[in-house]
Amino acid sequence: MNALACDPPQPAVALRAMREGDLADVHALEIRAYEFPWTLGIFHDCLRANYPAWVLQVDGRLGGYFLMSIAAGEAHVLNVCVAPELQGRGYGRALLHALLKIARARRADRVFLEVRSSNAGAIALYDAEGFNEIGRRPRYYPARDGREDALVMALELFPEV
Repeated sequence: MNALACDPPQPAVALRAMREGDLADVHALEIRAYEFPWTLGIFHDCLRANYPAWVLQVDGRLGGYFLMSIAAGEAHVLNVCVAPELQGRGYGRALLHALLKIARARRADRVFLEVRSSNAGAIALYDAEGFNEIGRRPRYYPARDGREDALVMALELFPEV
């Protein structure tokens, strides 16, 4: 028997620019993924501001997205989200790699982000990809028991050789 015949089929994965027509699905995913989600209006505002915003489709369905702003040689990660049922499969890393490629193409020298101090999975991913903690924003995020600190992380982008 051919061993390949036993391998499960791989999902079809595609990354493309976010469109206005994606926003209802993006917002629905945001609500499923986060206890304190962005409003639909925030997503609309990001698209209107022409921020780089991309969606990840897995087998034709929304599996994740990211949004960032880029100005004055700096990129700021605004939101990265992977559907809860798809987390731990490398999709967050794929989104981050795409985000960094776009930041480089738009001539950003560095990338900044904030991450909840309790989000060990995201912190581990950012560490593994070369981000360094450069500070802390006390009480930055809403939390069940009040507010939660954000770690501020940065990555210096160098021209790829």
